[in-house]
Amino acid sequence: MLNERAQLLLKTLIERYIAEGQPVGSRTLSKYSGLDLSAATIRNAMADLEEMGFIISPHTSSGRIPTQRGYRFFVDTLLTVQPLNAAQVHRLENQLQPNDKQRLITSASHLLSDLTSFAGIVMTPRRRSPAFRHLEFLPLSDKRILLIIVTEDDNVQNRIILTEKTYSASNLSQAAQFFNQHYAGCTLEEARIRMQEELQRLHSDMNTLMAAAMEASSQALQPSEGYILSGERNLLHVDDLSSNMTSLRKLFDAFEQKTTLVQLLDVSQSAQGVQIFIGGESGHAPLDECSVVTAPYEVDGQIVGTLGVIGPTRMAYERVIPIVDVTAKLLGSALSYH
Repeated sequence: MLNERAQLLLKTLIERYIAEGQPVGSRTLSKYSGLDLSAATIRNAMADLEEMGFIISPHTSSGRIPTQRGYRFFVDTLLTVQPLNAAQVHRLENQLQPNDKQRLITSASHLLSDLTSFAGIVMTPRRRSPAFRHLEFLPLSDKRILLIIVTEDDNVQNRIILTEKTYSASNLSQAAQFFNQHYAGCTLEEARIRMQEELQRLHSDMNTLMAAAMEASSQALQPSEGYILSGERNLLHVDDLSSNMTSLRKLFDAFEQKTTLVQLLDVSQSAQGVQIFIGGESGHAPLDECSVVTAPYEVDGQIVGTLGVIGPTRMAYERVIPIVDVTAKLLGSALSYH
């Protein structure tokens, strides 16, 4: 899409804007790009880049700043990442020593914030659903049944099931006996898979009751998700964000409600390696003025969570990306050791 000269000018413009925070003019591009071009040629090239949507001209300046599209092209095509050196990795390792799981997660969040001066976030590891020990059905009224679920870690959950027909005490006892014989020791996921095959051979009335029990169990045993957020106050001192208090307030509301960030981290968890969401790419309006750099982390070879950094779109991506990447690997290693 862009020839080599246009790419170098765009790269230089974005790097200078990230470093200085001011619209970049043709004189600055001439000085830092290393290209022997006239001011008129550079201005024409900038006009072409603006027409293609990579840069815009603020009304208060003749210089240009990157658009979301410009940042995306820069990150995907032009960025030269600066890997952490051995000494920096060693310092990170020393601060993520495996002692207590919760302390490790909190330390990782603080580290991400401290190293980038933005907000650091770590999703708490998703726990595997506990295995069933047994369950019981108790009739409450004609079409209301109390489901008692006991897991192998001695967690007891009660749920009320509403049915379309009335089940006798004998029916309920038979259903509980079938479940306990076939699924005791299984996780919710394992029981669901096996039940899909086995219930086809059961009487339809039993089928309906057991399906309702699985649905109620799924709600009762759904592992809760959360995250540790550190350094969000750093964003108050970022000019690009603090200049718009309405947007900043919405961002902090999103931090408080948690749903937005959990959804974003959930998406990141299914990806391989570092992911970068620039502005509106996250799909969540409170993050429209931000970039989020994330990476999943593994425990014993299984992805169990995501961590990342939340900051302005004008961030030093070449520094932030390796910090997020290495922290994810070190956290996973420490949790696996623990």
